[in-house]
Amino acid sequence: MTDMSHKVPPVYQVPNEGEQAQRLAYLSETFISAFSQEPQFFTRAPGRVNLIGEHVDYCGYAVFPMAVELDIIIAVATNTSGTLNVCNVDPSYSPFSCDMNSFEINKDKLAWFNYVLCGVQGIKEEGGLSGPFIGLNLAVSGNIPHSSGLSSSSALVCASALSMSHAHGLSLSLENLAEICARCERHIGTQGGGMDQAISFLATKGTAKLIEFNPLHATTVVLPPGATFVVANSLAPMNKAANSYFNCRVMECRLAAQVMAKRAGLPWRTFQRLGELQRALDMTLPQMITMVEDTFEVRPYSKRQVCELLNTTPDEINQVSLSENTRHIQEFKLHDRALHVFSEAHRVWEFKRACEEGGVMALERLGRLMQESHKSTQLLYECSHPKLDSLVEHSKGLAYGARLTGAGWGGCMVALVEDGKVEQYKDHLWKHCYSKEPAAQGRPRDSYLFTSHPGPGACVFVK
Repeated sequence: MTDMSHKVPPVYQVPNEGEQAQRLAYLSETFISAFSQEPQFFTRAPGRVNLIGEHVDYCGYAVFPMAVELDIIIAVATNTSGTLNVCNVDPSYSPFSCDMNSFEINKDKLAWFNYVLCGVQGIKEEGGLSGPFIGLNLAVSGNIPHSSGLSSSSALVCASALSMSHAHGLSLSLENLAEICARCERHIGTQGGGMDQAISFLATKGTAKLIEFNPLHATTVVLPPGATFVVANSLAPMNKAANSYFNCRVMECRLAAQVMAKRAGLPWRTFQRLGELQRALDMTLPQMITMVEDTFEVRPYSKRQVCELLNTTPDEINQVSLSENTRHIQEFKLHDRALHVFSEAHRVWEFKRACEEGGVMALERLGRLMQESHKSTQLLYECSHPKLDSLVEHSKGLAYGARLTGAGWGGCMVALVEDGKVEQYKDHLWKHCYSKEPAAQGRPRDSYLFTSHPGPGACVFVK
C-alpha cells in the first residue's frame, strides 16, 4: 500500500492522562516559568529506528525505518517582539535568543539550538512566506537519547519546522515538510539523505515504512507476527555533524559514482549519487555490484589517483565533488563504499519481499538480512563500533538477527527477537554487555535497552 495522500500533520487535543499528558504539563510549567505566558500549542516529532538500509538514502536508495515512541515535543507561543527565544527542560542545554528575521547559523560552533534554527530557517526559505516573520517562544522536551543513532537531532529539526509552520498558519503537506527538513540540515553541515525527516513525518502507528526518494513516497509494510524489535544503546555517543566520518562517506560514494560514470562513457560531472548512475545505466542492483568489482581494486585510492581516473585536477575535485568539510581528505575507499551501497539497497527490497511473502521462514529471512547488513556496515562501510559489534555478537543464538541502526560509529543496535524470548534476551545482554559498563551504572535499564513498537508520526497538540 502506497501513501500518496499529501496529508498535513494531524492536530489533536492535548491528552488529559497518561505519560504524555504528564510530560506536556511539565513542559508547560517550564514554558510559563521562562516566558510568563501559556503555550498556545505543542508540536511533536518522533525519533526512528532504521530496520535495514543504512547509508543508502543519500545515494538515492530506499530505506526501511519505523518511528519509535520516543520523541521531541516543543511548547510554542508567538510573541510581538520579533525574536526567537528557545529554552529546554534540561538545564544542561542553555537558552538562546535571536532576531527571528535576521539570524545566521554557525555550523562551525556546535550548539543544540542550531537544530531548532535549522527547522525555522527551512520554513522561512521554503514555506512560501514573505517576512517579516512572527516571533516565537519555544520550550523543548526530548526523551530520545542524545547521539544514540535514533535521530534525536532530526526530530528536533522536524518539530521546530512544524512549530514555525503552524504558528504562521501554513498547511504544508507531510511530504513537503519532510523534504524541507531534509534540505535545511545542510545549514549545520550534514549531508544526509532524508530518511530521518521522512519517517518522522510519514510514520503510522503499528507499521514500518519503505521510503523511496525523488519523488518522496512511503509504502506501508506490515511486519510478520511473532517477533519484537529490541533496541540496545551501545552508550558510545556519536554526533554526525561534529564528525567528518559521515560526510566523508557521502563524498566517497559520490566519487565512486563519478568514476563509474566516466568509465561507462557518461558525463561524470553531472552525477552526484550512485542511484542516479544506476538509473542512467538502466541496470539491476546485482549488475551494479558486478560493475563495482570490474571498476575498482579493493584498496584505498589517493586523491591524485582519483584525479587520474577522472582526468581532472584536485581543484576541480574540490569544487565538483567534495563538500567544504571534506576537501582535506586525501584517501578514498571507493570499492568498499560502493559495494556496501548497492548490496544494502538490494537487501532493503529483499526485506520488504520477506515481509510481504510471510510464511514460516519469514522471521529467519529478516534476521539473516539484518546480519548481512551489519557485516557490510562493519567491514565495507567501516561505520560500526566495538561496542556495537559486541552487542551484535552476543545477540547470536537468542535473536533472529541484529545490526547497527543509524549512522553508526556508536549509537544503537536493533535486534529482531522472538516474542517469548525478549526478557531472556535483554537479561543476556545486560549480563554480558552492560553489567560492567561504567556508562550504564546508575541508569535505569529501560533507558538503554528497550523494546520498540512502530509509533505514529509528527503532530500538533492544541488545548
